[in-house]
Order: sequence, then C-alpha cells, then structure tokens
Amino acid sequence: QVQLVESGGGLVQAGGSLRLSCAASGLTFSNYVMKWYRQALGKERELVASVTSAGGSKNYLDSVKGRFTISRDNAKNSLYLQMNSLKPEDTAVYFCNARGRVSGRNYWGQGTQVTVSS
Repeated sequence: QVQLVESGGGLVQAGGSLRLSCAASGLTFSNYVMKWYRQALGKERELVASVTSAGGSKNYLDSVKGRFTISRDNAKNSLYLQMNSLKPEDTAVYFCNARGRVSGRNYWGQGTQVTVSS
C-alpha cells in the first residue's frame, strides 16, 4: 500500500520560511518522479516543482523560482520543499505527488495547509 504523507505546513508571516516534507512508503522511491502541487481555495491545482527520480533535474513554477527549492533523499524515501520569502499568494494546500518513471503509476498525498499572512 503506497502512502505519501506530507508535513511541515502551517501559518507564517509574509517573508517567512517553511520546509515541507513528504514521507513515502510502499513504493520504490527512486523509481518515481516527485512533484509538489498546490491548490488555493477556489482555484485549480497547479504544479509548483518537480524533481527527477535521481534528483538530477528540477523544474519550478515561474512565480516560485528563486524562492522555493525542491529536493529528495532517496535513502530516506523523502521529498522536501524549502519555501523562503513566502508571499500571501503562496497560501494553498500543498500536495506531494509520485509518478512512476516507467510504470506511470500516480499517487497523491493528503496535503498540508500553508497559510501566509500579510
């Protein structure tokens, strides 16, 4: 049974930082491309950042470039998102996503709320 469990969300003032974590189990983590998505109230879910299975390539939503950093630790089956210089528009539920590099299997976490106050 695959599980993705996010943690690290919370309430922070604008300009502050948070580090999200996603603990994966039940899958061969190193075979999966990992992504962070977010969904603000009343808006569609959007891709925030992605990292390839070995961690060699990373991509970011334009609005978070230079502020957010995605990383992974395949030895710990964990994905991270370091978020700095947070803005109120970053307020959303953040989801961890795993997609099999070969299998295409797709899994989601339950999400963690990030709220940035102005």
